[in-house]
Amino acid sequence: MKFGHEILKYREDILRDLGRLIAIPSVCSAPLPGKPFGKASAEALACILNIARELGLETDNTENYAGDAHYGTGSKYIDVLTHVDVVPAGDGWNSDPFSLTEKDGFLFGRGVADDKGPAIIALYCLKALKDAQIKGNYVLRTIFGAGEEIGSDDLAHYYSQHPYPAMGFTPDCAYGICHSEKGILRIDFQDFKGAMGCIRSFHAGVAVNAVPDKAEVKLACTPMQHQQLINAADSKHFAISRTDDGITVITARGCAAHGAEPELGLNAASLLASLLSGIFHKEETGNLIAFLADCISMEYDGTLLGIAMEDEPSGPLTLNLGLVNILEETSCASIDIRYPVTKKKAPIVDAITKRAEEYQLKTVIANHDAPLYIPKDYPLIRLLQEAYQSVMKEPCSVFSTGGGTYARGTNNKTVAFGPVFPSEPSTNAHNCNEHLNLENFFLHAQICLEAMYLMFTGN
Repeated sequence: MKFGHEILKYREDILRDLGRLIAIPSVCSAPLPGKPFGKASAEALACILNIARELGLETDNTENYAGDAHYGTGSKYIDVLTHVDVVPAGDGWNSDPFSLTEKDGFLFGRGVADDKGPAIIALYCLKALKDAQIKGNYVLRTIFGAGEEIGSDDLAHYYSQHPYPAMGFTPDCAYGICHSEKGILRIDFQDFKGAMGCIRSFHAGVAVNAVPDKAEVKLACTPMQHQQLINAADSKHFAISRTDDGITVITARGCAAHGAEPELGLNAASLLASLLSGIFHKEETGNLIAFLADCISMEYDGTLLGIAMEDEPSGPLTLNLGLVNILEETSCASIDIRYPVTKKKAPIVDAITKRAEEYQLKTVIANHDAPLYIPKDYPLIRLLQEAYQSVMKEPCSVFSTGGGTYARGTNNKTVAFGPVFPSEPSTNAHNCNEHLNLENFFLHAQICLEAMYLMFTGN
């Protein structure tokens, strides 16, 4: 290890200042003048920038979207990306979520893992380099976003006013190195005819990037058709009842999962659409239900839509049917696609649009995030592997994800790297009792400083 151990001299200061930051309940809220993510988010950003100034570092606040502390001179930049906003605390805590608590070798508090702990570490790494008067070939920036948890444009706004980095990383994921993130494509299918035929309403899902674990339909059908539904339905996944006025109500139960890994769940919306299509004709269910049953069904790889594909760096395309809402006026369904990093969006959209047109559906691209891909043999990857190995005395893996990290916001120049180790159980980052192993926290601190030192002093 060349320099990473130097962070340990700041141990007590790090824990003190982390407590200051945890104490701010920085959940994003409605915009206020000059505070795009609300009062608490702006307070957290002001807090960490104030800490940076106390440490003798120069800072910049980009209109409360994001801020940075920086050290060094030059025309090229190295960025370490973290964020200071958090998800709501929720119920079930064994300690005050907004008070840093140490117990049995663990640190507890909302944001301690995601992402205030890594933010304070990155800041103190910058101070360690400055205190030692390390000379580098770049400007080294620790950037603190203020709206990451709501999928905001905090980084986009920051980089609209500052240069993109030459390289860097975000400690907002896990070790080893996430060198590729699939493209994320969200598409809506609209049928302005609304509910028709036997369907009165159909609802499924709470978010497009989550596998729905519940779906419900209300439909008008004959007693014979009602019995056919009962005969066809697996009682493990369906509950079927009939109201006094002859409306059949069907509830489908599946298993929730993240939209990036739909194969780990069981899609209740797809279950229900497939059941209906087996009993009713297209004219009875409407175009949207027929499309979902014929062109998506229970698949999660896009074969029926003609978009199945994969590549070596990131694996196969995945597809999740996340939302279905059929009302009297309109019908809409939304899918979430994660496509391989070496593939292009256009052929996928063209194939889907063509299939949807066969069912008289309108296709709307609701969101698109291009893939992130840095090949394994790039200097940045080798440098981060060296930093990890120098501290942990073991090889550092390189992996791909279907999810998205802060690294996407840097014009394909950074990767996700840390802070959670492969051997660790869940940190409960978005649940109650969010925590980090204290010993591992300072192992991460050493890796982070070693990586920043190697990047800063490299060519």
